[in-house]
Amino acid sequence: MITPRAALREHFQLEAFRYPQEEIIHSILEANDTLVIMPTGGGKSLCYQLPALLLPGVTLVVSPLIALMKDQVDALKAKDIAAEMINSSQSWSEQQAILESLKGDNLKLLYIAPERFRSQSFTNSLKGIDIALVAVDEAHCISQWGHDFRPDYLRLGEALEFLGHPLCAAFTATATPEVQEDIRANLRLCSPMSFVSGFSRPNLTFTIHKPKTKLQKYARIRRLIEVNITGIVYCATRKSVEEVSEWLKEDEQDHLIYHGGLSNAEREVNQNRFINGEVSVAVATNAFGMGIDRADIRFVCHYEMPGSIEAFYQEAGRAGRDGKPGFCELQFMYSDKRIQEFFVEGGNPDASLIKNTYAHLHSAADDKQEALMSIENLTSRLGNTTNGMSVSSALGILRRQGFIERFEIPGSRIRGTRMLKPEILPGDLILDTGALVEKKRRDETKLKKVIQWAYAKNCREQWILRYFGEVNSKPCGRCDACLIALDSPARTLDKHETVILQKALSGVARMSRRVSKHDWVARFGRDRIIKCLLGSKAKNILQAELDKLPTWGILQTHTSDFVSELFDAMAQQGLIQTTEGEYPMVQLTEYGSKVMFCEETTELAWPETKLESLVEVAEVEINYEEALFKALVAKRNQLRKQRGNVSSYTIFPNLVLKKLASLKPSSIEEAMEIKGIGPAKAETILPAFLEIIHEQG
Repeated sequence: MITPRAALREHFQLEAFRYPQEEIIHSILEANDTLVIMPTGGGKSLCYQLPALLLPGVTLVVSPLIALMKDQVDALKAKDIAAEMINSSQSWSEQQAILESLKGDNLKLLYIAPERFRSQSFTNSLKGIDIALVAVDEAHCISQWGHDFRPDYLRLGEALEFLGHPLCAAFTATATPEVQEDIRANLRLCSPMSFVSGFSRPNLTFTIHKPKTKLQKYARIRRLIEVNITGIVYCATRKSVEEVSEWLKEDEQDHLIYHGGLSNAEREVNQNRFINGEVSVAVATNAFGMGIDRADIRFVCHYEMPGSIEAFYQEAGRAGRDGKPGFCELQFMYSDKRIQEFFVEGGNPDASLIKNTYAHLHSAADDKQEALMSIENLTSRLGNTTNGMSVSSALGILRRQGFIERFEIPGSRIRGTRMLKPEILPGDLILDTGALVEKKRRDETKLKKVIQWAYAKNCREQWILRYFGEVNSKPCGRCDACLIALDSPARTLDKHETVILQKALSGVARMSRRVSKHDWVARFGRDRIIKCLLGSKAKNILQAELDKLPTWGILQTHTSDFVSELFDAMAQQGLIQTTEGEYPMVQLTEYGSKVMFCEETTELAWPETKLESLVEVAEVEINYEEALFKALVAKRNQLRKQRGNVSSYTIFPNLVLKKLASLKPSSIEEAMEIKGIGPAKAETILPAFLEIIHEQG
């Protein structure tokens, strides 16, 4: 039999495996069920594609996204590897033709969407096929405790049993130890070999930006685009996508959008335009990205907080898949939490709503036990306090527990509901209320973890890795927390600085409840305490009569940025701490109380030198010819005026001009090696700049 290394050269034109691809492949070839946790961009697909070529029979690949299937199938066909896919975008005759090809042993890989297993006839059609391996991609989708649970994945364990439990390998990039155990159990893996190659992405930099307003958020996004050129801005809602898009339009920044309000055709076109490099910036909800195989994404920005650390890390992991630096930032505003709280509520209907939903369906069912009601119609019947998301979730729970099934109505966008157990009356419906309560609790905990991470002062990456179970991880040295610690070492304070520190500590104390001399209970959040110290007359300050406190306005001669950085330094030194409740609040530690009362001294990383913007972490020091750079800037200004005074970076940002002035490319091909010069600009804008480079020799 041909060896894995020989197959790697013959079929994939590669000379060596990445670690631990070879070990994973050998595990599969030795007929071990296998669980693989590997970072995004680590080469998971090769781990099942290569064994598929060496094993007799066909490999079934379960994948949740049609675009991902298509990309992989097209790439395999380009290598003359027999691969096909079956999904809902194909007609029944097309699916039948592929199944016939499968029965004739003419395929090595068949990609299948998980919803195909809703049909028993489809599962029956696989009976008797020589299945060498079932590879389950994005396997975290099988866990209700994961961040992207897909109910259709729950059928896989049962389908595998029906097919005689062929060899199975599960792959994912993000899974806590708890989710990993869920994958093993739900897929019924038999003594699986597990490979956890680490969650660390050494080329990525993580940072938390804490804007005060939406305009500050957008200013940051504009800077991210200017410096890093290519990236994704993730928004929690369709409304936010449209909002960011309007800002980008005002700046004439080329971009595309992606959200559930677009048609399937529009979403597919936009996704392909981004993947093919026609557009460098995408503004999207989290539906965008799974299967996005674009290696040169330089930044991922979360405009609002995601619902879990897993979601953030998976989405952020789409940056830097080429191994070059990538920048990942969360725009953290505590007030954005209510968006995710809405999603948690909508995704976790209580038992009463589920039973009422069932009752309405049961009463509306016809002789065929079918109820032809849209979710909107059902929601209106349930009352004004109900939202469509909760009803949709209730239907999902009823479907997973076998009480109903949903079906397509020909010629209509509405899906019907079929009662599978009509003999069960609404009053007799039994639900696992304990599981419902537990799932909501876990979803709420995941959101709290995001907030804890945002407020944490230690290494951003280390915090995430520990969340995923890597207890021995080390500080990355790249994130904002690490660089602040390196840039501002703690030192002894002078008398003036000590007084300012004690004023800040007094402000925290005055807004806390004192239990004993050095024991304080928090009552207010950080933002409100800082506003009080600065003398704010905001509504929430005046209503709480905080302007009556002796510490109100005690630091009003300082900027809000200075006081915010001072609070960061106090937290880093252990003088204050943030509680972990639903509403994070700030309180003095015993040490901080003693420093306030002059009973102890402290060193502090005094906020006197602002850390340089981390947005430009990927930018190295460039030695360039100053005169040439100025000439290129002049040409850019000329082109800007010709285009109606557009923003500078829509031509070329300073970083690109500096690299042109440094490298002095003599051809379009050479210039296109510079990040930020794509095919479109190379054809329309670049020649004018190359002419100046040529003239100045």
